[in-house]
Amino acid sequence: MLRIKAKIEDLTYNPTMCKNLNKYSLNEFYSGKSFQDAAFRVQPEENEYAISWWVSPKRTRSYPRARVYDTYNHKNRVTIIPLVKDEGKDGERDYLQWDTLSLMSLLQVNVIIAPYKNAEKNDNYDNKITNQKFDFEYIKEKFEELQNYQSDALHWNLKQASELGEVAELSKKYYYDKISSKTGVKMHSKKHFEKRMDKITEEADRFKKMSRNLAEEAQNREALTLQPKESTRTDKCVITIQNHLGGEYYFTSDEVMRSEDKVFLIEKKHTRDVFPSLADIKNGLVRMMLFKNLSTVKAEGDELEAVPVLGITGDELEGYCSNSENIEDNLGDGISDKKIDDINSLMQEANENDFTVIISQNNDSVEDKLYSNIM
Repeated sequence: MLRIKAKIEDLTYNPTMCKNLNKYSLNEFYSGKSFQDAAFRVQPEENEYAISWWVSPKRTRSYPRARVYDTYNHKNRVTIIPLVKDEGKDGERDYLQWDTLSLMSLLQVNVIIAPYKNAEKNDNYDNKITNQKFDFEYIKEKFEELQNYQSDALHWNLKQASELGEVAELSKKYYYDKISSKTGVKMHSKKHFEKRMDKITEEADRFKKMSRNLAEEAQNREALTLQPKESTRTDKCVITIQNHLGGEYYFTSDEVMRSEDKVFLIEKKHTRDVFPSLADIKNGLVRMMLFKNLSTVKAEGDELEAVPVLGITGDELEGYCSNSENIEDNLGDGISDKKIDDINSLMQEANENDFTVIISQNNDSVEDKLYSNIM
């Protein structure tokens, strides 16, 4: 398995596929009305903010990176993430990981870590809740604080990480005293929750260290596991990215190819249909933001040039296309005008930001030929 060490000094990217975000008043934001949208705009006084929110702190749910992507053509970017989401004893419980804050910091996105305050019983289970709502008063307090904050997203996010005690206490109060009592739903172990919160809130450095260790373990697991939606040809690689302050962040690449002086970092998206959803594509574009901004890359003692590639396969797709001059387009029939528009938009973004896209039918020999053409 290839292990890569990389550095990122700055991040520049020009998104072209962002949604046009609806604009809400501050009152609509603070009341929670604006949260009917996955991302939206508010404008207190002179500065406009683009705001996204995560359903769960777990990155694999509800395409949270796609929501963040849609705010990326705005100068002031904010994302709201729950510290913990407990669905009840019959559901899952997810906790915020430090590498999520790290990723948002690298992307220059300010994070507000907030507690869930209200929920409804899921009638399909004895002990599961649904329709969870944030503590909007808490979000209001933090957003007003953010508007007066003079430093960058990294330092704001570090500040949030060091002030998690209040969010932890509110989360415990809301889940165990308020939501459980109101819905009659049993939550996951309170004792385990308290232990986890103690570790997270003891101090920022302890939080970072624990979560980084968990992130690195998850990275290693992911590098050994093919997810059901992935269609990959080569071994994965693990990538450790260091920022200008020396912080280290852990990622994986779905596939990797290496020539004498280049390493091709490939993020894969697969669909049983013709072409993945735009939300899934945007999740992949967030990886392209990182991979195209790597300043130095080393593997096995050699310094290499990183070449970011977004590879897309579809079970129902016939043929292939790419923005690489070394691949002649050969798409088959049966693709809707909407999907063609999506493909053209993706190619435009790839050309604008200097990365390669390869869209192909799900066939190993066809893919092998296409990828050999860009080596």
